Amino acid sequence: MNLDRRSTATGIGFGEEAGQDVPSGRWHAVGIDEVLRDVDGNRGGLTEEAAEARLRDIGPNQLPRAPAPTLAEIFLRQFRSPLIYVLAAAAMVSLSLGEIKDAAFIFGVLLINAIIGTVQENRAEHASRALQQLLKIRATVRRDAQVKEIDAELLVPGDVVYLESGNRVPADSRIISAHGLEADESLLTGESVPVLKQPDWIGDADTPLADRHNMVHAGSIISRGRCQAVVVGTGIRSAIGRLALDVLAPDSGKPPLVYRMEQFTRWIAIAVLTAAAIVAVLGTVLGGYSVTEMFMFGVALAVSAIPEGLPVALTVALAIGTTRMARRGVIVRHLTAVEGLGSCTLIASDKTGTLTCNELTVRQVRLPGDDCFDVTGQGFIPEGHFLSGGMPIEPDEGVALADLARAVVLCNEADLHHIDGGWTWRGDPTDVALLTMAYKLGWRRETSLEHHPQVNEIPFEAERQFAATFHRVDGRVRAMVKGAPERVLEMCDDDPETLDRLLEVAQEMAREGYRILAVADGIVDGVDDTHAPPAPDDLRPLGLVGMIDPLRQGVGEAVAQARRAGVETIMVTGDHPVTALAISKDLGLTDDATTVVTGTELTDAGDEGLVDVVSKGRVFARVAPHQKLEIVNAAREAGHFVAVTGDGANDAPALKAANIGVAMGKSGTDVAREAAELVLSDDHFATITAGIEEGRIAYDNIRNVIYLLVSTGFAEVVLVALAISNGMPLPLLPVQLLWLNLVTNGIQDVALAFEPGHQNVLKRGPRPPGESIFNRLMIERTVIGALLMGVVGFALFSWAINSGWSESAARNGLLLLMVLFENVHLFNCRSETRSAFALSPLKSPVLLIGMIVAFSIHVSMLYLPWGNLLLSTEPVSLDQWLMLAALSLSILFVMELHKLSWALRHGAFRRQAE
Repeated sequence: MNLDRRSTATGIGFGEEAGQDVPSGRWHAVGIDEVLRDVDGNRGGLTEEAAEARLRDIGPNQLPRAPAPTLAEIFLRQFRSPLIYVLAAAAMVSLSLGEIKDAAFIFGVLLINAIIGTVQENRAEHASRALQQLLKIRATVRRDAQVKEIDAELLVPGDVVYLESGNRVPADSRIISAHGLEADESLLTGESVPVLKQPDWIGDADTPLADRHNMVHAGSIISRGRCQAVVVGTGIRSAIGRLALDVLAPDSGKPPLVYRMEQFTRWIAIAVLTAAAIVAVLGTVLGGYSVTEMFMFGVALAVSAIPEGLPVALTVALAIGTTRMARRGVIVRHLTAVEGLGSCTLIASDKTGTLTCNELTVRQVRLPGDDCFDVTGQGFIPEGHFLSGGMPIEPDEGVALADLARAVVLCNEADLHHIDGGWTWRGDPTDVALLTMAYKLGWRRETSLEHHPQVNEIPFEAERQFAATFHRVDGRVRAMVKGAPERVLEMCDDDPETLDRLLEVAQEMAREGYRILAVADGIVDGVDDTHAPPAPDDLRPLGLVGMIDPLRQGVGEAVAQARRAGVETIMVTGDHPVTALAISKDLGLTDDATTVVTGTELTDAGDEGLVDVVSKGRVFARVAPHQKLEIVNAAREAGHFVAVTGDGANDAPALKAANIGVAMGKSGTDVAREAAELVLSDDHFATITAGIEEGRIAYDNIRNVIYLLVSTGFAEVVLVALAISNGMPLPLLPVQLLWLNLVTNGIQDVALAFEPGHQNVLKRGPRPPGESIFNRLMIERTVIGALLMGVVGFALFSWAINSGWSESAARNGLLLLMVLFENVHLFNCRSETRSAFALSPLKSPVLLIGMIVAFSIHVSMLYLPWGNLLLSTEPVSLDQWLMLAALSLSILFVMELHKLSWALRHGAFRRQAE
């Protein structure tokens, strides 16, 4: 058999082209006999020989997956940065000019940076890489005319499999026959309600995956009933396999920090090279130095002005952010994603399993006569109460409510048990939700069956729209019925006005987003266990049950907090628009139906109108997986930095395309976690708010480190330029310049990366997506700081030379002044707008220790012989110490005046301690 052949009649095949438009080909659009012909199978299944041959041809039933990166690959990944390229180029130039000491300094910094990044990312990789579980299951299959159990990885197209309640579907399969079959496809489609399956249904070729009623898809779970099906798609030829392939595609979204660092690197490289070239020309023309001398000094100045310590400080800042985020439930898989949430302007969140529990919960019960009860609690854990008028009622209060509870526990196929201190459940989510509701009234299924043994049943079927069980109650057979309100109520014999009112109430509840079931019971005659019972009639209506997939605890406040932080949230789901709107109202997203956009409307908008539609929408319903990807791309095109949250395989392409992908750690699929940069270990959407806070703290620290390094680096450029343009000797030697950048500043910038967060981080909006690291505030601070330190340094050097100091002594005094400037300036760098006097140094002990260590190292170089030899330093007198200390304080007061000026201009000044 040639598995690469295609049917010219239907376009069905197993080749690489098969199913590119529709993941599982067009199996849902033709009859079962035609499907069996195309897979070269039959209702009796394959032989072992045929199955083995196909397995050799098409490979095992496994999801594609990127191999885990080796330690060497992670190490090499640390060098993929534009800033690293600039530094490496500078080191190579230094090496070519024979400046071995300078080159060694830079290469040492790059090595330290790579080691720190490798250790951190390797830990994150181990923490987040889950076992591939979706297809590592067993399957019941018919081969050689015998039903047997095999590893799901051995399944091939043409195999006939048997599925029942609780089974995970091992491969995309076309249903041959079924009995009351429902499947939970939420991980693929986002639809929280199980989908009723019908073997005889045939759809159009372009029917969305969520609406293919004659198919069961790999990764979904059979929630009710049983079926026989033929396998038509395995591995990458399944719906989930196509999604997994999208995850393995190259990244299309970059974390915000990567964008900004690329811009910064280009800016700093151009500025440094320009400044070095100008200084070299001035030295040659005005200073009388030779071209060779000034070329070498220009290279040394460029190497010194480039912030060599930035890669290490940046890596340390991100590593600290990673640790802090892990403590708050966020696992960071890639360091550059740490500050991503803090920079994002839009969160596109999946609904099912992310905003909601993915556990149907009874929220409201309506009885005939308009009695209304609200039900508290969340999910399948039976903790909560019935409320009447806002007040709890006793479990045994009310006969009518007890009759309804008895009916739903008897007409039920699920199990709910308390074992080893925890709750476990099995079965259809609707049935489990009904058991959970009844438990809150004190009813237990096992006890009820003991008192009212089951005689017969009518399983749920789509054409019936109800399910019924028959039990012996007080010596007679009583039917317990649940189903669609319009069907169950027409089976009831009651006052027409009461029935009409119940139907109106059901419609009202449906408009509020509830999934509605009607419950009834009644005495029946002639029913026993010997033959199939007829549909019961003359029933008594017991009431209506309203269920909904509830919001996760705290998620509403988390969305509101994100909004206060300037980050908007949109909901993207495969659910019905009515359900999606009801959830969005509870979330506080929107109560305006005009902001609900359906998948059909997205399709109708086309490429040209998509950005406009996405910009106006707040809720996106009935959305296919590929449309989630389109929404993310449109939002990015509209200027947003987009974070996408999700847990299902259907979310993976959007997670991959976003600037920051955030997957659920507990309930999420391996495919989703593989696509994301961040993983929420506790599955709480509220943890995202913590991630936003930590991301902004990390970005603030990165900006502060950059400000410290660039302002001091360009102060050295100003200093040298002034000296050369005035015909004076070089104020600092190349090794002294590197000492300032890589040792004293190198310790301080790493310590600055440990700065804790300051107040109001979540009360300000995210930085504009188009804003570079060097915005107006950063430019002003850098220019003022660099000019002050450069001019004061030049004035000191000029005064010392004119006062008869030797060049060596003048350089020694200037070097000490620059070190003192760095130490004082460090306190300016703790916050861009808050006064240094408002920030206690005790709040940042690492910074305080780093400053003391860096300063102590330089002092030792003044007084130790080997320091004198390396840096050409010498001891200084007490009078010189006092003079230099006084000069260094100028940077503190000048920058305080600038903060005050900025605050007055922007109305944001606060001078208060944390």
